[in-house]
Amino acid sequence: MNNSRSLEGAHAFKVRTWDWGFHLNIERETTTRTIMDSPQLGLIDQSFNSRYTSWVREALDELPDNFTITDPSISGHPIVFASRGFLKMSGYLKDEVIGRNGRIFQGPRTNRRSVMKIREAIREERTIQLSLLNYRKDGTPFWMLFHLSPIFSKEDGRVIHFLSVQVPIVRKLRSEDGNILQEIMFGSCRREVCSDSVIELARCRALDSFVDSDHRVLEAEESCEATDLEKRKAASAINSIFSVLTHYSELTGRLVCGKRCNSSVIAPLSSSFIISLGRIKQSFVLTDPHLHDMPIVYASDAFLNLTGYNRHEVLGRNCRFLNGPDTDPKAICQIKESIQSDQACSVRILNYRKDGSSFWNNLHIAPVRNATGRIAFYVGVQIEEGCKNEGTRGLSPEMRQLGTVGAIKVAVRSLSMGAGSSKS
Repeated sequence: MNNSRSLEGAHAFKVRTWDWGFHLNIERETTTRTIMDSPQLGLIDQSFNSRYTSWVREALDELPDNFTITDPSISGHPIVFASRGFLKMSGYLKDEVIGRNGRIFQGPRTNRRSVMKIREAIREERTIQLSLLNYRKDGTPFWMLFHLSPIFSKEDGRVIHFLSVQVPIVRKLRSEDGNILQEIMFGSCRREVCSDSVIELARCRALDSFVDSDHRVLEAEESCEATDLEKRKAASAINSIFSVLTHYSELTGRLVCGKRCNSSVIAPLSSSFIISLGRIKQSFVLTDPHLHDMPIVYASDAFLNLTGYNRHEVLGRNCRFLNGPDTDPKAICQIKESIQSDQACSVRILNYRKDGSSFWNNLHIAPVRNATGRIAFYVGVQIEEGCKNEGTRGLSPEMRQLGTVGAIKVAVRSLSMGAGSSKS
């Protein structure tokens, strides 16, 4: 494989680029510009200038940490700031990084599942930390502890940036008598880059898996894990960076924070996902367990018809608003216990419509997992007791509920695998 990644001015060059998604190892033409188009450059400048004072870049550059800041609101989710430490670590120049997506640092051995997890974290606007194999400009691979955190606006709870901290994973190799032989950046010690002194030590079993062959190098890399020290370094870097960003946002009056400060703000679902959910005719709601008070983020038309509420009166609220004076506390407790244990449950519960009238609700609640196995939503499927539903072809209420849950799971997993490209 040709590992050359030299970037020559504004000339087009062919490299392997790897998406945040599934299409790894797809070779295509990519053009790098040392000078970006004025509109894109203007958006990137505005990304910082509208939120912080002009001194923020200088303050961030004084930090010793390796990190980048990206803006999901700009097409392509580009890097809008790269620290000096990151540029030194990756071998790129500032103009070769600003305005580009973080996928340029991935390569043929970058783990596909890890990339999926990053995509999910971006889509769900949450923090993630994992070990990731990236590539420098010259093509040499290296392992790092990758920590991604959203940066929220304190005004409205909206995500304005993503902060990515990269801590190189370092190993101290020891001889059989316990003495330290060599301290290396894990994953970078390949045959073609090892020093003579390291090769001479290859007889020691501690080095066998690193210098025997590329194949054995990669075998060793598969099990790479960050140490507690490296995790503490990442946490310290996050705190330092947020401290700078908070200070310089206070000076403009447009404060940022590391947690969503306005819990009523719900990130909109993608239009393709809503279209898929709209094809399901059963009464149901989706709630987000990752938001405070587990609010409803989607309500079907059938649910609105059943309860008499408008959509804007439902979204952002916990499902408890359907309860009333005669709702059995035992049924409520059963629902809470099933959610706490990540289990599905069926319960008969007395609920109330907007007009105050009551109805017996045969409710089925189930967790819905995304493509990485993480719970993305909880679905609640409602069937009014005694109400005949036309077009069910004789299906029992239980079968109708399970069919609805199955259709929602398909939509969520399709979303996990194909959506969110604008944020990656």
